Amino acid sequence: MMFTILGMLMLFDRGLIAMGNLLFIAGLATTIGFQSMITFFMKRKNRRGSIFYLGGCAFVLYGWSVVGLLLESYGFFLLFCEFFPTMLQFARRVPILGRLLDAPILKQIFNRVAPMGGLPTTNFEV
Repeated sequence: MMFTILGMLMLFDRGLIAMGNLLFIAGLATTIGFQSMITFFMKRKNRRGSIFYLGGCAFVLYGWSVVGLLLESYGFFLLFCEFFPTMLQFARRVPILGRLLDAPILKQIFNRVAPMGGLPTTNFEV
Protein backbone atom coordinates (compact mmCIF):
# COMPACT_ATOMS: atom_id res chain seq x y z
CA MET A 1 0.00 0.00 0.00
CA MET A 2 2.92 2.32 0.62
CA PHE A 3 3.98 2.26 -3.05
CA THR A 4 0.42 2.98 -4.16
CA ILE A 5 0.17 5.97 -1.82
CA LEU A 6 3.59 7.22 -2.95
CA GLY A 7 2.46 6.82 -6.56
CA MET A 8 -0.57 8.99 -5.87
CA LEU A 9 1.55 11.62 -4.11
CA MET A 10 3.95 11.69 -7.05
CA LEU A 11 1.11 12.75 -9.37
CA PHE A 12 -0.07 9.23 -10.18
CA ASP A 13 3.30 7.77 -11.11
CA ARG A 14 2.58 4.62 -13.09
CA GLY A 15 5.68 2.73 -11.91
CA LEU A 16 5.05 3.19 -8.19
CA ILE A 17 1.38 2.30 -8.47
CA ALA A 18 2.20 -0.82 -10.50
CA MET A 19 4.79 -1.81 -7.87
CA GLY A 20 2.18 -1.35 -5.15
CA ASN A 21 -0.26 -3.60 -7.05
CA LEU A 22 2.37 -6.28 -7.53
CA LEU A 23 3.39 -6.19 -3.87
CA PHE A 24 -0.24 -6.30 -2.73
CA ILE A 25 -0.90 -9.45 -4.76
CA ALA A 26 2.42 -10.98 -3.63
CA GLY A 27 1.60 -10.19 0.00
CA LEU A 28 -1.84 -11.75 -0.33
CA ALA A 29 -0.31 -14.88 -1.85
CA THR A 30 2.29 -15.03 0.93
CA THR A 31 -0.31 -14.55 3.64
CA ILE A 32 -3.00 -17.01 2.56
CA GLY A 33 -1.09 -19.13 0.02
CA PHE A 34 -1.07 -19.08 -3.75
CA GLN A 35 -3.80 -21.70 -4.25
CA SER A 36 -6.11 -20.02 -1.72
CA MET A 37 -5.54 -16.66 -3.39
CA ILE A 38 -6.47 -18.07 -6.81
CA THR A 39 -9.54 -19.71 -5.27
CA PHE A 40 -10.51 -16.43 -3.59
CA PHE A 41 -10.26 -14.42 -6.81
CA MET A 42 -12.12 -17.07 -8.84
CA LYS A 43 -15.09 -17.57 -6.49
CA ARG A 44 -18.36 -16.85 -8.23
CA LYS A 45 -19.31 -14.08 -5.78
CA ASN A 46 -15.88 -12.41 -6.15
CA ARG A 47 -15.64 -12.45 -9.94
CA ARG A 48 -16.89 -8.90 -10.47
CA GLY A 49 -14.50 -7.52 -7.86
CA SER A 50 -11.62 -9.51 -9.37
CA ILE A 51 -12.39 -8.21 -12.85
CA PHE A 52 -12.50 -4.61 -11.63
CA TYR A 53 -9.31 -4.94 -9.57
CA LEU A 54 -7.27 -6.72 -12.24
CA GLY A 55 -8.72 -4.46 -14.93
CA GLY A 56 -7.60 -1.48 -12.88
CA CYS A 57 -4.10 -2.97 -12.70
CA ALA A 58 -4.12 -3.29 -16.50
CA PHE A 59 -5.20 0.35 -16.89
CA VAL A 60 -2.36 1.45 -14.60
CA LEU A 61 0.14 -0.53 -16.66
CA TYR A 62 -1.30 0.96 -19.84
CA GLY A 63 -0.75 4.48 -18.48
CA TRP A 64 -4.20 5.57 -17.32
CA SER A 65 -3.34 5.72 -13.61
CA VAL A 66 -6.35 7.69 -12.36
CA VAL A 67 -8.89 5.45 -14.13
CA GLY A 68 -6.95 2.38 -13.02
CA LEU A 69 -6.93 3.44 -9.38
CA LEU A 70 -10.67 4.13 -9.46
CA LEU A 71 -11.33 0.67 -10.92
CA GLU A 72 -8.96 -0.94 -8.41
CA SER A 73 -10.64 0.84 -5.50
CA TYR A 74 -14.08 -0.34 -6.56
CA GLY A 75 -12.78 -3.88 -7.11
CA PHE A 76 -11.04 -3.85 -3.71
CA PHE A 77 -14.29 -2.76 -2.08
CA LEU A 78 -16.24 -5.52 -3.83
CA LEU A 79 -13.66 -8.16 -2.90
CA PHE A 80 -13.30 -7.26 0.77
CA CYS A 81 -16.65 -5.66 1.70
CA GLU A 82 -17.65 -8.71 3.76
CA PHE A 83 -14.51 -8.30 5.87
CA PHE A 84 -15.13 -4.63 6.77
CA PRO A 85 -17.57 -5.32 9.66
CA THR A 86 -15.09 -7.72 11.28
CA MET A 87 -12.29 -5.20 10.86
CA LEU A 88 -14.47 -2.46 12.34
CA GLN A 89 -15.37 -4.59 15.37
CA PHE A 90 -11.67 -5.22 15.95
CA ALA A 91 -10.87 -1.50 15.58
CA ARG A 92 -13.49 -0.69 18.23
CA ARG A 93 -11.51 -2.74 20.72
CA VAL A 94 -8.21 -0.90 20.10
CA PRO A 95 -7.84 1.72 22.87
CA ILE A 96 -7.27 4.91 20.87
CA LEU A 97 -9.28 3.93 17.79
CA GLY A 98 -12.16 2.80 19.99
CA ARG A 99 -12.49 6.27 21.49
CA LEU A 100 -12.38 7.87 18.05
CA LEU A 101 -15.04 5.50 16.73
CA ASP A 102 -17.26 6.33 19.72
CA ALA A 103 -17.69 9.90 18.49
CA PRO A 104 -21.44 10.42 17.90
CA ILE A 105 -21.23 11.13 14.16
CA LEU A 106 -18.83 8.27 13.44
CA LYS A 107 -20.78 5.93 15.70
CA GLN A 108 -23.97 6.53 13.70
CA ILE A 109 -22.23 5.86 10.40
CA PHE A 110 -20.32 2.78 11.50
CA ASN A 111 -23.25 1.20 13.37
CA ARG A 112 -24.92 0.77 9.99
CA VAL A 113 -21.90 -1.18 8.73
CA ALA A 114 -21.26 -3.24 11.85
CA PRO A 115 -23.74 -2.98 14.72
CA MET A 116 -22.33 -2.98 18.23
CA GLY A 117 -22.27 -6.39 19.76
CA GLY A 118 -18.78 -7.73 19.44
CA LEU A 119 -16.87 -10.02 17.20
CA PRO A 120 -18.56 -13.00 15.60
CA THR A 121 -18.66 -16.00 17.89
CA THR A 122 -18.20 -19.68 17.14
CA ASN A 123 -19.50 -22.78 18.84
CA PHE A 124 -16.02 -24.24 19.32
CA GLU A 125 -15.36 -25.68 22.77
CA VAL A 126 -12.05 -26.85 24.19
